[in-house]
Amino acid sequence: MTTITTTVPAPTRLGPPPARVKPLSAFATLSRRRFALSASTPRELLVPLLTPILFAVVIAPALAKMVGIGNGLDYKTYVAVGTVGLLVPLSCMFAGLGVIVDRDSGARRELLAAPIPRPLLVFGNLSVALVVSALQLVALMVSAILRGASFDVSTSGIAWFVAAALAFAVFSYGLAETLANRIPKQEEYIGAVPAFAILPWFLAGSLFPIKALPAGLAVFAKLLPLTHALAVMRYALVDPHGTGLHDIWGMSNPTAMAAMSLAVVAAYAVVLTMVAIKAFNRVAVQ
Repeated sequence: MTTITTTVPAPTRLGPPPARVKPLSAFATLSRRRFALSASTPRELLVPLLTPILFAVVIAPALAKMVGIGNGLDYKTYVAVGTVGLLVPLSCMFAGLGVIVDRDSGARRELLAAPIPRPLLVFGNLSVALVVSALQLVALMVSAILRGASFDVSTSGIAWFVAAALAFAVFSYGLAETLANRIPKQEEYIGAVPAFAILPWFLAGSLFPIKALPAGLAVFAKLLPLTHALAVMRYALVDPHGTGLHDIWGMSNPTAMAAMSLAVVAAYAVVLTMVAIKAFNRVAVQ
């Protein structure tokens, strides 16, 4: 009788799972990468400034000679703050265009395979959009001051302005990221820019108070986050009486109205950021 001995191979040992990158380190790397792609030359920083600066230093002073805003407000300064509502959405929409390019011909597929939380890709892009918007806002305000705008600057006013501008920029980029992940082609995305970045600017009290609008449009304007953001920014630097805030809320306490409007903008920012992450994740698994 022959005995056959079978040798059972030893189980193959799998290597250790790939080390997960620390979120903070991954975020910094993604931010540097996006900044190198989207803001590597002065041209990419300066081109989005052309139209807003044109409004602040040319059109606003010209209109100031013919238009009186009332309530003792200087129209050049009034429009200079209002121009923020044009600059920030345009800057963020350009950043969204970079998302489409990265998706179609960049390294997005490789990044999705990296051992990092996917929302970090969105937050990395957001951080660069905020930095670029901040640099452009500084250039805009300096240009407005050189052209004759007069701001009532205080520590609390700067805090109100920065908070409102930051919340609105986060909202604007959330909108841009959402559109970039839902629109398949660059041409279609560019065609959507005026509707989402420019049209609300004309209705949100950028060039005139919303009370000058027809009743229906005035109600719609109160729903726009830009209307609330501009009202807070003007309260911070131009209008301590909160005239724009009063047009929205109809109350007498400007600080309370500013807090309410800032909360509205912040809520829009949080919701749009969550929507942007969801839209990104949906496209990532396709």
